[in-house]
Amino acid sequence: MIQLEARNVSKTFYTDYMAHNVLIDISFTINEGEFLAITGPSGSGKSTLMNIIGCLDQPTTGSYLIEGTDVSHFSSDELAHIRNAKIGFIFQKFNLLPDLTALDNVALPQLYAGKSEDEARIAAEKSLAIVELSDRLYHYPYQLSGGQQQRVAIARALVNDPAIILADEPTGNLDSKTGTLIFDSFLRLNKEHKKTIILITHDAELAGKTSRIIKLFDGTLAEDSKNL
Repeated sequence: MIQLEARNVSKTFYTDYMAHNVLIDISFTINEGEFLAITGPSGSGKSTLMNIIGCLDQPTTGSYLIEGTDVSHFSSDELAHIRNAKIGFIFQKFNLLPDLTALDNVALPQLYAGKSEDEARIAAEKSLAIVELSDRLYHYPYQLSGGQQQRVAIARALVNDPAIILADEPTGNLDSKTGTLIFDSFLRLNKEHKKTIILITHDAELAGKTSRIIKLFDGTLAEDSKNL
């Protein structure tokens, strides 16, 4: 089943009356349950494409569809609803609130979604169990290693049970051993929990561990290939 589809997506930014074409005529489909990487050098358009995929921005021209619905011209509120319902975000910076425990950090998206405190706590406990942090529920971020903090961030992305996980350089602040552990967490989410995982990375070695690579160069789609 096609879950995401970009049709001739272009994105242009205007500064001082000049046009800067960041994405140029990008087209691809992503099927439900895929684990793929979007890669390319700095300035290739990865972050801009991530923002469109994640409904944080819209294309200047072309169409972007989620489960067959064209969201290219949705209002800000409509895009926010799509994000909250279907997409979990993980970033290079963990963005955990330092004064909240791991449990409370993970519970926040549930509270924003209107769940009760009890419902949010139960969902957060389940989400932290998925990333094997049930023994760290009441630890604060400063009491956790970098890898544990990123796993809390993954649990937070999972707590509303999104179908799509969008991870932007999620191992960029971690040493190679810890980065491997985090990548293994994504593999489990993909295989055991059937999540679609989209990894944004400049790391060719990391991208090579996914099942498919979409490579950008100067705003164009330079490669779309399967990994063996």
